[in-house]
Amino acid sequence: MIMAQDDTRPAEGSQDHVNEEQDLYEHHHFVVDRGQGLLRIDKYVVAKIEGISRNKIQNTARAGNILVNGEAVKPNYKVKPGDHISIVMAHPPREVELLPENIPLDVAYEDDHIIIINKAAGMVVHPGYGNYTGTLVNALVYHFDNLPRQNDEDIKPGLVHRIDKDTSGLLLVAKTEFVQTRLAKAFFDRKVDRIYHALVWGDFQEDEGTIAGHIGRSLKNRKVMDVFPDGSYGKPAVTHYKVLERFGYVSLVECKLETGRTHQIRAHFRHIGKPLFNDATYGGDQILKGTTYSKYKQFVKNCFKILPRHALHAKTLGFEHPVSGKKMFFEAPLAEDMQQVTEKWRSYAVHKKHE
Repeated sequence: MIMAQDDTRPAEGSQDHVNEEQDLYEHHHFVVDRGQGLLRIDKYVVAKIEGISRNKIQNTARAGNILVNGEAVKPNYKVKPGDHISIVMAHPPREVELLPENIPLDVAYEDDHIIIINKAAGMVVHPGYGNYTGTLVNALVYHFDNLPRQNDEDIKPGLVHRIDKDTSGLLLVAKTEFVQTRLAKAFFDRKVDRIYHALVWGDFQEDEGTIAGHIGRSLKNRKVMDVFPDGSYGKPAVTHYKVLERFGYVSLVECKLETGRTHQIRAHFRHIGKPLFNDATYGGDQILKGTTYSKYKQFVKNCFKILPRHALHAKTLGFEHPVSGKKMFFEAPLAEDMQQVTEKWRSYAVHKKHE
């Protein structure tokens, strides 16, 4: 069962998308003609974009999504000749049509502005190459289409962070572009508190620590991320961790992200020689620690079978509500497959201790 409660603690540092911090993407760009007279920007943009309402443009400006010469402006800003106007959103211009699909969702919380999903492992978050259907966004479009309308504003999924296909746990989604922009800024400013639980290969000398090192796409394989500790490539990334339980050959750790880079937890732990358990992409799907006994090898293979994915779960999410300002905190228990494997290792460690 998902636990939800108000949180009066100050929000601390942030993330995943296991996942990149939210950027802003340009959707429209105009340069004001030399002969243009002074005109409110909301009127100017409505005349430039077909089929858009003035109210929508005003909301876009109030959310900080209309920039003039690189600076956010209010709806009453008067355009001047030579002004460079950009309309930016917290999502890239849509490349594929989002088709509604009736896929069950585990909704942890929902109101008129946000929805929090406890995502199952194996579900892709957003349609893309090779995954145009069956995604979380397809399910959300269907869910929103079948909600009673609160106002005239379109309700559609606004992603502000993502988690990998095979990562389970909590994901925060905005319902409007205004809220999406507010939340995107909160992630960018590191005001969203997220904690992950991971099962990793190996033991630790210390009880807690920090992994720091730039993360960028591998220069040899664009599908994986590498750590560049000298800062020569990639973006800065910092992961704080705490050992929750030691099982001898594997450990259960809590991860708190100061930054939010793609595959940050997975890449950082591989970098220190402790890849996530059964993470095929980063080498964790091999027996990296333990004995040579066939009984042990079979035990690990059984664990891989129960948990056919990397052992990572987005456990907690804390943030300030983008509209009410209320402190909110959510927690989801470990997914069933990860829970089962953790229990098996716990029993193994106890048995081994008494041998």
